[in-house]
Amino acid sequence: MEAVAVFAAGVGAGGINVIVGSGSLITFPTLLAVGLPPVVANVSNNVGLIPGGVTGVLGYRPELTGQRSRLLRLGVASVIGSLIGAVLLLRLPERAFQVIVPVLIGAACVLVIVQPKLNGWLAGRRTHPHGGPWLWLTVLGAGVYGGYFGAAQGVVLIGLLGIFLDEELQRINAAKNFLSLLVNLTAAILFSLVAHVDWLAALLVALGTGVGGYLGARLGRRLPAPVLRAVIVCIGIVAIVKLLT
Repeated sequence: MEAVAVFAAGVGAGGINVIVGSGSLITFPTLLAVGLPPVVANVSNNVGLIPGGVTGVLGYRPELTGQRSRLLRLGVASVIGSLIGAVLLLRLPERAFQVIVPVLIGAACVLVIVQPKLNGWLAGRRTHPHGGPWLWLTVLGAGVYGGYFGAAQGVVLIGLLGIFLDEELQRINAAKNFLSLLVNLTAAILFSLVAHVDWLAALLVALGTGVGGYLGARLGRRLPAPVLRAVIVCIGIVAIVKLLT
């Protein structure tokens, strides 16, 4: 029964991660509920998210066209940030980020809401097709958060990419999926080498996220931008509520 619950949570998390992000708010509490210690649950969850990230990126291949140079540049920031965040997870107490995480998610939701107006205001003011140094640095920060815990890192990334890039929302979502995968994969490799991973739990989450990521990509690519924006904000609000309670 516990195995079924973890697998089902993985399916839901995989779909949510591809469409928006914050699927860890489903899998992480589930792993805690079946008896895993918090750090072990966090590490095992991170490893289990990889297949969902892969299927999500593959599902968004058309929207990734033409973004290779940008993603290589931002991918470096994601990898470096993820390594820093993963080390912090293994070194710092869990409460270290509990104050700032809801603030980050709330700010990201605001960015997503005001993105259309900001895009209009910033039109003609953007001087770099890849977002410039400020986007690189903020993606680095998102990578730190993702390597440490990562719930709703997709919401944060969409907010940042939407502000700094002159792109339509589905292409931004595709870029978010790729960068999130890099963050999770980098942290997962480190955790596999130096941390205690519950491999059964990770496998169940992985099987679920693989299925959920495939289904989420098929659904997410069909959502109109206003609907996708509304989904992002709603999930972000739920994330804040869950983290504060």
